[in-house]
Amino acid sequence: MTLASRALGSARLFRPGRLVGAARRWSAAWRVTALSLSLAASAQAAPQLIAIGALDGAGSDFSGQSGALENGTRGDLLGGLGSGLAWAGGSTFLSVPDRGPNATAWNSTLDDTTSYIPRFHTLNLALQATPDRTTGLPFTLTPRLVSTTLLYSRTPLTYGQTVGGFPAVPAANTATRFYFSGRSDNFAADTTSGDVNDGRLDPEGIRLSANGLNVYLSDEYGPDLYIFNRATGQRVRTLRLPPELTVAVKSARGSDEIAGNAVGRVANKGMEGLAISPDGTVLWGFMQSALAQDGGDGARVNRIVQVELATGRVRQFAYDNYLADTGKTYGSSELLALNSHELLVLERDGKGRGDGSKAVVKRVYKIDLAGADDVSGLQGEATLLPLAVKKTLFLDIVSSLTGYGMAAKQIPAKLEGLAFGPDIVVDGVLKHTLYIANDNDFLPVTADGLANPNQWFVFAFTDADLAGSIFTPQTLPQ
Repeated sequence: MTLASRALGSARLFRPGRLVGAARRWSAAWRVTALSLSLAASAQAAPQLIAIGALDGAGSDFSGQSGALENGTRGDLLGGLGSGLAWAGGSTFLSVPDRGPNATAWNSTLDDTTSYIPRFHTLNLALQATPDRTTGLPFTLTPRLVSTTLLYSRTPLTYGQTVGGFPAVPAANTATRFYFSGRSDNFAADTTSGDVNDGRLDPEGIRLSANGLNVYLSDEYGPDLYIFNRATGQRVRTLRLPPELTVAVKSARGSDEIAGNAVGRVANKGMEGLAISPDGTVLWGFMQSALAQDGGDGARVNRIVQVELATGRVRQFAYDNYLADTGKTYGSSELLALNSHELLVLERDGKGRGDGSKAVVKRVYKIDLAGADDVSGLQGEATLLPLAVKKTLFLDIVSSLTGYGMAAKQIPAKLEGLAFGPDIVVDGVLKHTLYIANDNDFLPVTADGLANPNQWFVFAFTDADLAGSIFTPQTLPQ
């Protein structure tokens, strides 16, 4: 019996209990036929798509920042929700957008970045064992925004100057709250890119602390790893990273920053992914592209940076982002811990919905860091490549979604967030869930006229799908 027929006949939630919610209406583009459903429910042992959910890309968040940004976009536009995604127990998830709306041109000297205040959202992604009539899938996913938390420092931050009549200092600042900003000119020029007093912040990954009180964020600008109070949004700690990850010459324009540095992260391709160990003691940050000294953007070896929270000890591992079947290298978007030493890695191209093209590569690989070489102090692609960890394919997202009946041009270009969710039982079989989220770049409608919502794709998988790996989910507060 296929997954779809079992789920349609007797699926029920196993944990955290019965969830309620009504399915959102989707556009006609998302309606599928019975044939599409049967294709999705193939007998092949692999993670299977069970639900799709969305929130309107033109909606508002709960930040209260409704005024217009430099490019005319609302400061409370609910977008980019899939830059990072973390499970917080039950049907509660945390979601982080990146540095804000900068896809609309207004000033190229700032890479069109705006004074959008970085934030994270609390979401209810209610998965219900009821067939979704609008998608033809066996579960219904009903996303709902619960709250929005703005990110700030209690101590002053460095901001840029007024540009084009727009000041860089956030208008929301108070005597005790200095808000971070997405503007690329918010930095001190005489310090390295790892300066914690810089007001610019581009959060890309989010994870929850073991006690549930804090959130960890990875920052592309630094690159940095920050700890924020979950309830207030105040930064409470900075985790120091090796200097070889930072750049000495900072610029508000990414191309100038790249040209001015032979060492450090590539502009706008810094620390993209973030994972936390099941016991909450170790973080892994993922560089989106190779460092400048390792060949820069397009080179084969990206770095995974491991940080022990108690001691601050750092180790680095090499990851080969080249795919032989396509003959290309790819950016690394996310990390997710299966257990204390095995991770899932999300690799993707930039093709699909939002780019006006057809998605080709969106894949999740499994890697094992047990026994992997620490590459700290080493540099250069030729040196690092032989030390790269081995990877095996876990999920081909494009194949799964096109098999379900979705056109390749409708698959979001920026699938960036990964999180496990509540277990489910389907016809007596325990299955784990994997949520995959998109970053819609704060564009409610794409250039080619397609609706561009915030989306989540939920896959179910069994222990057998892990090919011998042991799934140990993070211990979360009750």
